[in-house]
Amino acid sequence: MGAGHSHGPHSTGQRHSRRLWAALALLAAFMLIEAVAALLTDSLALLSDAGHMFTDVLGIAMALAAITAARRAGRRTARHPQRTFGLYRLEVLAALANAVLLSGVAVYVLVEAIRRFTEPPEVLAGPMLAVAIGGLAANLVAFVLLRAGARESLNVRGAYLEVLGDLVGSVGVIVAAAVIALTGWQYADPIVAVAVALFILPRTWQLARAAVRILVQAAPAHLDVSAVRQRLAAVPGVLDVHDLHVWTLTSGMEVASAHLTLDPQAQVGPVLAAARVSLQDDFRIEHATLQVEPAGAPGACREIGW
Repeated sequence: MGAGHSHGPHSTGQRHSRRLWAALALLAAFMLIEAVAALLTDSLALLSDAGHMFTDVLGIAMALAAITAARRAGRRTARHPQRTFGLYRLEVLAALANAVLLSGVAVYVLVEAIRRFTEPPEVLAGPMLAVAIGGLAANLVAFVLLRAGARESLNVRGAYLEVLGDLVGSVGVIVAAAVIALTGWQYADPIVAVAVALFILPRTWQLARAAVRILVQAAPAHLDVSAVRQRLAAVPGVLDVHDLHVWTLTSGMEVASAHLTLDPQAQVGPVLAAARVSLQDDFRIEHATLQVEPAGAPGACREIGW
């Protein structure tokens, strides 16, 4: 016998969606402005900050994708019965692709910065400073838009932290522009560019590592599978737990399946209810499929050695 239980992975309301869309539009527009301004002013620091702002746009877009996927999951599955989990993994694939792209941008900035250390070009500090201040203002507005939702949604919290990190990059570009304007020391531009690029690289690698971990269906890093097994085994009426699998379907949505061997006297309903509550309360696993098997019953399965 089996039982499944599912709740939506994200409960972000319409209000949070509107704030995410507003922050996304604002940052995407300024990202393009910074990229164009970087080419016109020949500022590598500004180009690096535009790449960093792209990580913010990516984070917010992923949050919106997850919210939209959760909202449409039922309709999508009804229209496409072969997609039993909808299109949640598209978010993960997009994250991996963008991590590769951002790594390429960061490496390009580092290589270009090395070249500029030997022969720094003249940077137009005035326009660079004006655009950098505008970028800082855009990040501050996005920061305020996302602050309330960050306390209620895991995805919004991730986007919020991205914007918070980008504030540092914007301040760095402002400092570089001010130094160049006041002293004419052109080395400030590649130095800040290197600092921002080195700040981006670990985050993109972390994003890529998280995406790969999901795609190979490894257990979530924050969950101890042994603890999950022990907790299920401690449910009254459960004699043994086997064929246990825990994985992440998409960001913020952990999934589990397990076979529970029951005491012949145990009642299936209360055992399943207690097991599901344990997974939800102790591990935040809200989608679990549990198969129960009375001890000694004919045809009981053996754990598969994956």
